[in-house]
Amino acid sequence: MGRFDFIKNLRSFSDQEIVMLNSIEEFINKKRFKLIKKLLKQKKISIDKVKLNNSFFEGVDFPQVKALVKYVDTSDVNKDIKKVIEKKLFEDFSKNVFSLIPNYIAPNIHGLEHIKKAVVLQLFSVQPIHILLLGDPSVGKTDILRAAFNLSPVSSFGLGSGTSGAGLAVTVKGKEIRKGLLPLADKGICAIDELNLMKQDDMAALYNAMEKGFISYDKGGQHYRFDARVKVLATANPEKDKFKTESIEELKKQLPFDSALLTRFHLIYIMKKPGAKEFKKITEKIINDEKNEIKQEDINFIKSYIEYTNRIDSVVFPKDMQKKAVEIIDNIKKNEKKYIVDVSPRIVIGFMRLCKALAKMEMREKVEENDIKRVKEILLNSLMIKKEQ
Repeated sequence: MGRFDFIKNLRSFSDQEIVMLNSIEEFINKKRFKLIKKLLKQKKISIDKVKLNNSFFEGVDFPQVKALVKYVDTSDVNKDIKKVIEKKLFEDFSKNVFSLIPNYIAPNIHGLEHIKKAVVLQLFSVQPIHILLLGDPSVGKTDILRAAFNLSPVSSFGLGSGTSGAGLAVTVKGKEIRKGLLPLADKGICAIDELNLMKQDDMAALYNAMEKGFISYDKGGQHYRFDARVKVLATANPEKDKFKTESIEELKKQLPFDSALLTRFHLIYIMKKPGAKEFKKITEKIINDEKNEIKQEDINFIKSYIEYTNRIDSVVFPKDMQKKAVEIIDNIKKNEKKYIVDVSPRIVIGFMRLCKALAKMEMREKVEENDIKRVKEILLNSLMIKKEQ
């Protein structure tokens, strides 16, 4: 200890320093607190209040330690403080998360609440959930994709045609083979716009990623294999670009994919341009609402929350809840003729996974009846064709 340190150790803390010390004590262990106290007395650190700059917790602040000399490193203590703060905030956030995060999926697009909720659950799911947004141009499909891409901790975004520079399987630059959109999104969201323009060569890679969680590529005698444990969120336009009828049979004729690909999606949403009544509602909303820009801090918080919920390794689906799920699917199956897709085992799997994702999203380790009710509405909305109003 230097002479000046010894002298400083004899000084008394100011009232402000006492307040700041008290504010930090609950966040760190006793050994570290003792060291912080010593360094503060020697004026080698300061303790400041930092405001949390996101829309979910306005006015919340937390202590942060700042080094005043080069040889003092405060990064570890600040990480510890952040962990404790985040844990408290995440627990509070989990109580309203199902109503909050959907507002960050294409907020400029009016309506589509069930689609936005489905995409949010896809973000939280550990198991693959694949969603297809199939519809007319200019109905907000791409905006939804971009929102999911921005909110997912791991994600990729590109065109199904590959014209954005990245192929689905790989990107070839001369002799160099790089990961394409699917392996780049391993353990995350792969957002593919205009999937109907996908090249035939990419079809096998997409099937493999959606089913088996990897893609393979052969060139010049070299074999490449990349993990691609993805959740695919894709858009596509119907044949002739726009749905021209409300008849189920005629709509089916305009689907741009064969059943082999369609059946790989757990949810398929038909998105049609709004009719006169719906368009009036959209116009009123645009005029009445002041457009708020999404804060980057909000996006960062949601990403951190998604990563935090990954501490829940698995979600239990109790047998009594499984029985309720079976009853719901059985009733839905009876009305299959009303839907554009068949109620297949894959839809059942998707239903179960969405329920688990909802429990995980709310930081629970067990599926509850309310999860089943909310997911039922999401599933039915994907099956029903909304008539023009």
